[in-house]
Amino acid sequence: MVSDLLSRKISELTALYEVSRVLAGSLDLKVTTAKAFDVLAEMLGLRRGTLVLRDREAGDFSIWAAHGMTKEEMARGRYELGEGITGKVLEKGLPIIVPDVGKEPRFLNRTKARDLTRQNLSFLCVPIKVGGEMLGAISVDRIFADDSVALEEDVRFLAVLASMIGQAVKLTWTVEKERAALLARNAGLAQELKVRYRLANVVGGSGKMKAVYEVVDRVAPTKSTVLIRGESGTGKELIARALHYNSQRADKAFVRVSCAALPESLLESELFGHEKGAFTGAVEARKGRFELADGGTLFLDEIGDISPATQVKLLRVLQERKFERVGGSKTLSVDVRVIAATNRDLELALRQRLFREDLYYRLNVIPVFLPPLREREEDVELLIEHFLARFNDENGKQARLSPGVLELLRSHSWPGNVRELENCIERLVVLSHHGQVEPEDLPLSIRDGSALLPSAASSPSGGAALLPQALAGIEKAQIMDALRKSGGVQLRAAKLLGYTTRQLGYKIRKFGIDPHGPA
Repeated sequence: MVSDLLSRKISELTALYEVSRVLAGSLDLKVTTAKAFDVLAEMLGLRRGTLVLRDREAGDFSIWAAHGMTKEEMARGRYELGEGITGKVLEKGLPIIVPDVGKEPRFLNRTKARDLTRQNLSFLCVPIKVGGEMLGAISVDRIFADDSVALEEDVRFLAVLASMIGQAVKLTWTVEKERAALLARNAGLAQELKVRYRLANVVGGSGKMKAVYEVVDRVAPTKSTVLIRGESGTGKELIARALHYNSQRADKAFVRVSCAALPESLLESELFGHEKGAFTGAVEARKGRFELADGGTLFLDEIGDISPATQVKLLRVLQERKFERVGGSKTLSVDVRVIAATNRDLELALRQRLFREDLYYRLNVIPVFLPPLREREEDVELLIEHFLARFNDENGKQARLSPGVLELLRSHSWPGNVRELENCIERLVVLSHHGQVEPEDLPLSIRDGSALLPSAASSPSGGAALLPQALAGIEKAQIMDALRKSGGVQLRAAKLLGYTTRQLGYKIRKFGIDPHGPA
């Protein structure tokens, strides 16, 4: 008797250990509990292990997993509170033992998985509760044995098992809830990005910009490679995103790579990924941007800055959509739309043999030219209004531009294009403290029209060598003028120049200026 009891305890502990390993192996509740019931049948002789859980939408209870039942039998297992033995356990939250199901009128045999006329079975059902919440129940069959003590021991064991399964259920439901929330949030963000990068939201109504919109509108739905040309600050990335979010790939990734920001040794790994041990510091395999953009769009910014060696590898990917990771031999295939952008003169680079001709033609399938801001004067005021509203809203301010400020902004040449205008308006809004922005609040380069200085190419012989000194002299004069206008107050002078006080202090020392000189 003692040896039988010890043997039973060992079997139960072993079964619990195996079940715990199964439950910890996956968050797929149907798979793990089905495997757990397999363990109970094999090690303890507990047959038709069944997991009944609350349907969080319908509100009733149904079979989620079972051992020794067909899908059809499981589908019939739905229970209301108080209905049959299982329903009574769910209602009362207490275990029930049915020594002989053939003699129990409350036993519904709803699944029709048992032949009650030919089988002598005992039925045991225990509730699954976590923190007072009724989640469901587990039940098992045992070949009928006139041994109430053994059945009580089975119930005790099942109660421990129910606690383990209950924690697994709670964890699974929590993960599913968080995943659903994350998917909903991602869907919302994707929709927000689609709205944000609609062509209707791109500011500019000039004829040249309308021509750009027309090209983008026609090209966006296609798979064609696009090359966006234009000076720095004209909005090339904005157009690239508009192409992506108005395409069939809008729900997939938009991945940006700044080719000029990475040295050649890192750019190849960044684009194509690398295998573990490919180079010093490669402690694990890493996907490149092409893999991350699979199914979506890869934006190669500043494409004119990549090295000849990288150009060769990029050409192959564009032609075949195949590549190998750095240090790897396995060929990977991707479905990626490539959009490239540059502010460089690629035709000059071709003549200088700095850019491959075959790569140029592969990229230049659909060219899009963004005009500089100086060639779209009618858009300046629209952009001013757009940025003013945006930065007032972001900073909780109500800054207004005086007529004099508007006139100076309209007449400025904006060598930094839209980016320069955006930064200028942000600075004016952030630094405004009296509501209306006046001309003296503008950077000196805009007030006196000194943004475009003579280049060395237009200087007399020897001008290139004298240019740094000339620029330094102009900058020193501007600083001295600002100090005079501000009465020697460096904070005000820095504001006039568009410097920080620390930058102004450095330049005062550099040029040997007396900040308290004659006003």
